[in-house]
Amino acid sequence: MINFDEYIRHGDPGKREKASAWRTAIGLQAVDGLTVSDYLQETAQRHIEGEISIEEVLL
Repeated sequence: MINFDEYIRHGDPGKREKASAWRTAIGLQAVDGLTVSDYLQETAQRHIEGEISIEEVLL
C-alpha cells in the first residue's frame, strides 16, 4: 500500500496535493467497504510521481 503520509509530509507541493486527493478517494472507498486493487494503487503512485497525467488515469 502507498504511504500517502510520506508524500504529504515530505513531498513537494504538487505531490502533496495529489497524495491528499488519492488518500481521500481511497478512504471513501474503504468507508463503503470496498477494497482497492493493486492496479489502482499503482496508478495512484504513478500519478503522484508525475509519470502519468490525471487524464491518463481516467482512461
